[in-house]
Amino acid sequence: MNQSNYVIEVHDSMASIEKTQWNALLLSDSVPTPFLRYEYLNAMHESASATSKTGWTCKYFTLHAKDELLAACPLYLKSHSYGEYVFDWAWAQAYDRHGLHYYPKALIAPPFSPVPGSRLLAKTQELKTELLQAVLDQCLTWGVSSLHMLYASQADMKAAQECHMLERHTVQFHWQNANLDEKPFDHFDDFLNSMNQEKRKKIKQERKKVSQAQVTFKTFEGPQISHEHWDFFYRCYQQTYLEHGNSPYLTPSFFEEMKQQMIDNWVMFIAYREGHPMACSLVALQRNSDHKPMVAYGRYWGALERVDCLHFEACYYQPIEWCIEKGVERFEGGAQGEHKMARALLPVMTQSAHWLAHPSFAKAVDEFLNQEGQNVEQYMAHLEQRNPFKTNPQKSAA
Repeated sequence: MNQSNYVIEVHDSMASIEKTQWNALLLSDSVPTPFLRYEYLNAMHESASATSKTGWTCKYFTLHAKDELLAACPLYLKSHSYGEYVFDWAWAQAYDRHGLHYYPKALIAPPFSPVPGSRLLAKTQELKTELLQAVLDQCLTWGVSSLHMLYASQADMKAAQECHMLERHTVQFHWQNANLDEKPFDHFDDFLNSMNQEKRKKIKQERKKVSQAQVTFKTFEGPQISHEHWDFFYRCYQQTYLEHGNSPYLTPSFFEEMKQQMIDNWVMFIAYREGHPMACSLVALQRNSDHKPMVAYGRYWGALERVDCLHFEACYYQPIEWCIEKGVERFEGGAQGEHKMARALLPVMTQSAHWLAHPSFAKAVDEFLNQEGQNVEQYMAHLEQRNPFKTNPQKSAA
C-alpha cells in the first residue's frame, strides 16, 4: 500500500478518533497493555494530568483508508523529560551548553507509564514503518530537536531500524509465574521453595515483620474497588510524593476516570492495622479475550504509617501471591530497582528508539549509546550471576 491509498492525520485529542477502532488495533498488536487503551490516554488528557500546561502537548497520529483505521500512535510534544524513565537529561544539558534548544521534543509513549509494549498500533508491519516515517517527517516540519519511542516492542523496534533511528537499552525487573519445571506455581510456598535458601529466608523474615506489626491485607479486584477505596488510595499515593517534596503527577480526576472507564484493569491491595486502612498498592492488569488476567503491572503505592518491610509486602509479595492464585503469567515491577531481584523479579532488557535532528548531536549520541549498550550487557551478565532461584532442580527445600 502506498501513501496515495490512505490519509495521515494529527489530532489534538482522542475525541476525534474512533474508540472501538483504536482499541481493536491495540488488541490485535503484538504486546498490548492497558496503558495504550483509548480510555487510558484520553483520561490522561481529560483529567489535566498530561496536557500542555503540564508539559505534555497531545498530537495523536492516525492512518486511515476511507473509514478504516489502519495505524495509530500517541505522540506528545514535551517541554521537559519528567515522567518518562528513560533518562535524557544529559542530552538536554549538552544542547544547552551549545546554545541550542532541546525542548520541545517529541515522545511516543503513554505518560508516566514505563511499561514495555506496543507503541505503533498497525494492521501490518509495513504500516508500522509507514506510520513512524510519517511521524518523523512531521517532526522535521515542527522543528523539534528529537523523537523518542520508549519501551517499545520488538515489532516497533524493527520499524525504528527501518527508519534509521538509534537504539537504546535499559533494564527492568519482572517476575515470571514459572517453577523449576517451567510450570505455573501452585501456591506461594511452592514459589518460595524454588528460591535459594538465603533469599527464601529473607522473604520469610520480611513477611514476618509485617505480620508481627499486626498488619493484614485485603484484596479488591475490579468492581470490588469502592469509591472509598479509591479515595483512600489517592491519600496514600499523594503521601508518597509529598514525602519527597513533590506534587503527584496524576490528578484525582484521572483515577475517577479509571474507576468509570477501566475498572476491570485494576486490583488494589489495602493494608489494615487495628481495623483501619494504613497503606495501599495499586496494580494494573492486561486481560485476554476471556477476561482472564494475564499480566500484572506494579504501578503505585503509599502508606500513612511506617512499618518495616511494608513496602515489600504491599508491592511485591501480595501481588505475587495474588498472581499465583489467579494464574497470571507475569508481574512487571516497573522502572529500576535492583533490590527487586531479592524478591524474585529478574532482569529483563527493554528497548527504546531515538532520532535527533542535529547531525553532530545524533552522531555523538550514537557513540554514547554504543558504549552504554556494552555497559548494559555487562550489567545484565553481572545480575544473572545473582539469580535468587535454585540452580539445581533436585535441591530440596530447607
